[in-house]
Amino acid sequence: MSLQGATALITGAGSGIGRGVALRAGKEGMNVVVADIKGHDKVAEEIMAAGGQASAAPLDVRDPLAWEEVVGQATSDYEKIDLLVNNAGVVSEGLDNAVDQSDEQWDRVISINLKGYFNGMRAVMPSMIEAGGGAIVNVSSVAGLVGMVNVFTYSAAKGGVIGMSRQAAVEYAKSGIRVNVICPGIIETPILGDITDELRAHCEAFTPVARLGKPDDIAAMAIHLGKPESAFVTGQVIAVDGGWTAQ
Repeated sequence: MSLQGATALITGAGSGIGRGVALRAGKEGMNVVVADIKGHDKVAEEIMAAGGQASAAPLDVRDPLAWEEVVGQATSDYEKIDLLVNNAGVVSEGLDNAVDQSDEQWDRVISINLKGYFNGMRAVMPSMIEAGGGAIVNVSSVAGLVGMVNVFTYSAAKGGVIGMSRQAAVEYAKSGIRVNVICPGIIETPILGDITDELRAHCEAFTPVARLGKPDDIAAMAIHLGKPESAFVTGQVIAVDGGWTAQ
């Protein structure tokens, strides 16, 4: 089923997974609202250069007023938002465990990775309800499913995304809104930083498919969950991780 002419709002779309989702949405014929604090202009230009329709939207997901402006502009330009992909996220700088984490780092990660998603859902859902429905895809992480080292706050935020999404899926199903979660494994994006060859080899060896993920691996699932053919899928948490969490 085609998404031609539908509208997608994607956060963190200036790079990494968000950029991958935005580019794929453009290829599907969607109107793409490329939202980020940086890089959004370039990605919107990429989509339009390929023959797609896109607009760049500067957005700090922590700011509810900024969300209202972006959603208002998007609904003015394209009438409605059919798909929201909450993807913007950060990791802690330095140690991220229960003992060494600072209040400042905790607040930063939670405000972007969890509250930013809440801000987005709160801003977009009223227009989706008015339009008769829509799809929301919240990008969590395998760190929200299993214990890992040095991602204490990040895991707390990503686990919160899962719980929040399930609650919203149940509460708004009768309004025609579907809410699902993608949990990426290790994906080759700027958030990885400059990992060593040794660490890369270790990650590949631990992943059953023997490679790191690509942004388009996540984009494929995000767009699939936005399609009408996924109409009976809501409240689900889907790991796209090359088999990482199956072990």
